[in-house]
Amino acid sequence: MSPSFDVLWLNASPSLKHFDRPLLQALALHLTVAQWEYKQSPDEASSLDTAVVLLHDYLKRLPHPIHLAGHGISGVLGLMYARRYPERVRSLTLLAVAAQPAITWQTHYYVQRQLIACSRQQLLACTARSLFGRQMPYAVKPLVASLRRDLEEAPSPHSLFKLETLPKGGVTMPLLICGSKNDPVVHPPALQEWLSYFKADDTLWQCPDGHHFFHYFQAQSVAEQLLRFWRCLEAQQITTRRCHLSTNL
Repeated sequence: MSPSFDVLWLNASPSLKHFDRPLLQALALHLTVAQWEYKQSPDEASSLDTAVVLLHDYLKRLPHPIHLAGHGISGVLGLMYARRYPERVRSLTLLAVAAQPAITWQTHYYVQRQLIACSRQQLLACTARSLFGRQMPYAVKPLVASLRRDLEEAPSPHSLFKLETLPKGGVTMPLLICGSKNDPVVHPPALQEWLSYFKADDTLWQCPDGHHFFHYFQAQSVAEQLLRFWRCLEAQQITTRRCHLSTNL
């Protein structure tokens, strides 16, 4: 089975996937992007490990490693998969994923719930304004509904009772880390901590604006960075093949 796509975009937050659309549309002008979605049922336990297993059931059928990419908890899923099955991943691109991968918008929300005495609806409204800044893409009410569904559907390790941590560290394949300089969740220090785990072919890029969903507001700029990263890898691969061929002649 040959893959009919160049990049696999991961989505483990179905209620937030419309914020990925502008970036995916910009990328689709230059290459083929497939989407893989995970949605747990109300009766399932929240588990990133289950999502990793299901993703592998899909990717193990492909004959070649592929480029993986994702935002937020979807990027965390890609990171966990890449560490567990590095032979299946050509490169990994993470958007709004901290060096401590467990830091997500839900972490931000649960910390605020412990500190602020207000209703869940009020806190989600405040969270929406924080995540999107002044450029609210929709009215607050539908944004709150999307965030509330994500609390129920995304395979987050967090809850009101406990905030989890995940292993820090890099990956063996080329890595691109993207974030926003005004992200209230994955702020610049949490992003720059990745540098201590970088290899020579890893890249960090920070968008000057856009808050947590910077790939929605700055889709074209983000797409340019992703395309540059993947094209550079392809060029390096071609050069390596030519050098190998010349050596064998």
